[in-house]
Amino acid sequence: MKFGLVGAGAAGGRIVDRMHGLEGTRERTFSEGNAFVFDTSPEAFEEYASVPADRQILLGDTHPDVRGEGTGGDIDTGADVAREESNEIYREFDGVETNALDAILLVAGLGGGTGGGVGPVLLEHLQSIYEVPVYALGILPHDGEGDERSLNAARSLPSFVSEAENVLLFDNDAWHTGEGSLEERYPELNDELTRRVVSALAAGELDGASVAENRIDSSDIMRALGTGGVSSVGYASTDIGTDTGLLAWLRSLLGTDQEEEETDAARTNSLVRRAVNSRLTLPCEIASAERVLVVLSGPPSACSRRGFESARYWLEEEADTVEVLAGDQPRPGSSRLAASVILSNVTEVPRVDELQSRAVAFQTGE
Repeated sequence: MKFGLVGAGAAGGRIVDRMHGLEGTRERTFSEGNAFVFDTSPEAFEEYASVPADRQILLGDTHPDVRGEGTGGDIDTGADVAREESNEIYREFDGVETNALDAILLVAGLGGGTGGGVGPVLLEHLQSIYEVPVYALGILPHDGEGDERSLNAARSLPSFVSEAENVLLFDNDAWHTGEGSLEERYPELNDELTRRVVSALAAGELDGASVAENRIDSSDIMRALGTGGVSSVGYASTDIGTDTGLLAWLRSLLGTDQEEEETDAARTNSLVRRAVNSRLTLPCEIASAERVLVVLSGPPSACSRRGFESARYWLEEEADTVEVLAGDQPRPGSSRLAASVILSNVTEVPRVDELQSRAVAFQTGE
């Protein structure tokens, strides 16, 4: 699936820059070079290594409350700036070549004044201009970032859900559990997030990939995300050995093909289960998902159809839905087998409830 990338604010910009950079290192062309980042502080642009300078757009440099120094964490100011500069935003989006894209993905930190305020306005503009689906990837703040950012996230999330076809969420609080400051761990967390989202949404966009037995295409991904609401992404991978040449011939002579097939089936089944039961981008109840998408990626010889179907049946039982879309993405020569899972429109999400309760307590002074 090919999608244009739009970043709003520092967090959104860093992640879009990371995603855009993957195209030159992992033989993927999922954005066709269509990547933009919007911010209210020029200092944010100093971090970017991949998004071209002419796609880095500064907003609010003439606004009396901003003047190129950011929104100060105020999402209302961020929204005002974006609305006042609508004409400039429309001009920038004229450069998006939507005829080569299947969808657009806007990325933003929901706790920031720019991400949480500018983000929903950008979604409005994107929806009014383009006919392709517009999705959002939102970053929830860490508890340690303070009450104001939690309030911003609680206020901005409904706007993101209202404006986007689907909102994938990543919870910094669930992922920043180790030593070191959140700022120090940004690169690591962004890598984890990028790996999961790109593996799931960019399925089928590997350059030179062979034809899959059960190919996932953009229509499958759009169907999975067609539920609306918020979604979570799971991912798991494992190193595998690929038997070739003399070793493969010896195994066939010894009659171990059946044993190896069983091993591949068990490994595939276990990998899909691990993708769901390990760290999701947004912790949630699996049974509350409306639809599920599963993508298996790796050497064709290691992608066991029997193991994959077994895991799919297990997911149908766990998620209590028959709408489990599944397919594979062959990667000949790869030494890794990976499973990506999207749990779409999850409704039992303790973290969102916590943010809303904290926001209410902060506003009422309790």
